Amino acid sequence: MCPSRLVLEHVTSRWGVLVLAALLERSYRFSELRRTIGGVSEKMLAQTLQTLERDGFVHRDAKPVIPPRVDYSLTPLGTEAAEQVWALARWTERQVDAVRAARAAYDEARA
Repeated sequence: MCPSRLVLEHVTSRWGVLVLAALLERSYRFSELRRTIGGVSEKMLAQTLQTLERDGFVHRDAKPVIPPRVDYSLTPLGTEAAEQVWALARWTERQVDAVRAARAAYDEARA
């Protein structure tokens, strides 16, 4: 398996895209990010953030205060990746009607 496939999988995963898109706006604390994304479990968000941090896309800033404060932001590499996947996400949103029409035509031809 090509190493770039694994990176592509991380960046384009369901939660990876949403995390990158949210962090493109600004940095977030974990709970803020979870609310912003919506529908993601705490476990899945933690795994996604850890994976993106390991790949060099996300910076985790843990402040030694009580209660603990952890902020997540994009690295320069993460910003570049986020801009790319966000452009694809916006393109997809613009093409939903065309995809629906293509699906209907496909289904009708096979019925």
